Amino acid sequence: MLEPDVQETAALGKAVALVRQNGGRLTLFSVLKQPPGIHGYGESVAQDQHTSAIAERREWLRGLIVPLQHDDIDVAINVAEGTSFLEIIRQVLREQHDLVITTAEETKGIRARVFGATSMHLMRKCPCPVWVVKRAQTRPYARILAAVDPSIYDPVRDSLNPLILQLAGSMARKDMAELHIVHVWSLFGERYLHNSGMTEKAFQEAKEYEKEQHKQHFDTLLNRVDVTDLKPHVYLVEGDPVEYIPKLVTELGIDLLVMGSVGRVGIAGFLIGNTAEEVFNQVDCSLLTLKPKGFITPVTLE
Repeated sequence: MLEPDVQETAALGKAVALVRQNGGRLTLFSVLKQPPGIHGYGESVAQDQHTSAIAERREWLRGLIVPLQHDDIDVAINVAEGTSFLEIIRQVLREQHDLVITTAEETKGIRARVFGATSMHLMRKCPCPVWVVKRAQTRPYARILAAVDPSIYDPVRDSLNPLILQLAGSMARKDMAELHIVHVWSLFGERYLHNSGMTEKAFQEAKEYEKEQHKQHFDTLLNRVDVTDLKPHVYLVEGDPVEYIPKLVTELGIDLLVMGSVGRVGIAGFLIGNTAEEVFNQVDCSLLTLKPKGFITPVTLE
């Protein structure tokens, strides 16, 4: 997803590097806002201006292709009209794309955020993985963090973790980056148990049992996806992921965070997981977000 008012070409650079390494087809896609309907006097002039704007956008995309002509990259261009995130997702549905790469909006002001409305809508609703590249982040990634959640209670959510590790590992190998892997756990129903009259000894035993269960699931995941060649830094931490993950991103100087963006599947239009959304609103790095198998996008082609 490319826009001419975003001068940085970090997303395009990452996309080109990925296609060079893995093959496949690259589509440069851009969305124009649909003009309001104008009737009567001036309608033909407005239509001519709109047609010209579409032609200019296509020409701009063609200009981006010129440096790629000698790379033997299969590349296409497409311009759509409408709301950006809706048209991007419709493009994914039509062409069955495997990955969307876009540049973060980085909104300013009192509620400054790295990720604006389009990025958040894509991370909520796009059926394929979404890679949001922080502006001006053109250099190779030096440190990548995979946030996994091996769940004792939710096998659907748990099924996403191997893909998170695989993609994070692949990115780390491509950029020769450090790989960090974190799982933040807490005792299920801890507040209730603490206030239920349970003795302190019994409470601590319950917490120790929970920790051991999470450690076993975490170890199973690490054995299932082989990233030993990367000598990953591994963190098993008790606490709140909303607090710990952004803190770890800042302390380690993470360039790319890879994690799941939703908590349930099978419900068209359900919102981004609260934990994921709160993490995204706090981090200052690029994001690669994934959804579990069975996710249904609320966006349709009609």
